[in-house]
Amino acid sequence: MAVQYDTSLLNRLPPVRGRLTANAGLAGFSWFRVGGPAEVLFEPANAEDLAAFMADLPTDVPVTVIGVASNLLVRDGGVAGVVIRLGKAFADIAVDGDTVIAGAGAMDVNVSRAARDAGLAGLEFMIGIPGTVGGALRMNAGAYGAEVSDIFAAAWAVTGRGEVASLSPADMAFAYRHCGQPDDVIFTRATFRGTPDNVDAISQRMTDIQKARGETQPVKSRTGGSTFANPDGHKAWELIEKAGCRGLTRGGAQVSPQHCNFLINTGNATAADLEGLGEEVRRRVLEETGIELHWEIRRIGVSSLPKAREVTP
Repeated sequence: MAVQYDTSLLNRLPPVRGRLTANAGLAGFSWFRVGGPAEVLFEPANAEDLAAFMADLPTDVPVTVIGVASNLLVRDGGVAGVVIRLGKAFADIAVDGDTVIAGAGAMDVNVSRAARDAGLAGLEFMIGIPGTVGGALRMNAGAYGAEVSDIFAAAWAVTGRGEVASLSPADMAFAYRHCGQPDDVIFTRATFRGTPDNVDAISQRMTDIQKARGETQPVKSRTGGSTFANPDGHKAWELIEKAGCRGLTRGGAQVSPQHCNFLINTGNATAADLEGLGEEVRRRVLEETGIELHWEIRRIGVSSLPKAREVTP
């Protein structure tokens, strides 16, 4: 049975220069390769197109923003309302002096490489973050001892009312795996500050990060990155190991035997398998250690649509 939304929402949406697609599959975007459709997928032509759309969007229509869905779990029932995906139109990267300016749709690894090529240090850690700038800003992404807040200079965004805003470090109110901007703020571009350094030295540090990541993480599997945030004073993977969850399975989902803070789709998992397995890990860790794990992977959508809205092909 294929889960589908009807297409009536399209008639209520403002005109755009980008692309609107009803009942758009999202599993192909997700690194887990699971999940239902978006009621409507909007791919803006540029920031002005996005701002005009948000300004005229009916206030009762929910909005969800995604990038390359590398740290995202789309539930099997899909996502109601409009899903906004910032694609190639937001993937530009430029260097100006000691700053790197990148669109929210730019891959973190490409930002890191652009900084290296310009002889700017400090952005090496981004080679180990498999996502986009927009997601990195939203969750203050970090790896290998550094995080976005360490290099952030400024950002630009579109608010839920369609206003264009510029944001300083104080405006972002960064914390561990969190920024203080409201959920309806959509980042469109950011500036990061680096420090001049030898290109070969920068390149070697990036190579070391990539090697360490390949040796310790299931980078060739269908995964969604780090599943749980590290609790204060603890490492999530150590707690999961202590609770005996390494290699634990549910349906087609598995706790990675290589790194137990990663869930993997072994081939036929559903989103429900993956989320259910994650919740079981949380339960066992709490029971064993008294510490509650919090999801780092963002989960969106509903488990299933009401029966009246399901169709059989």
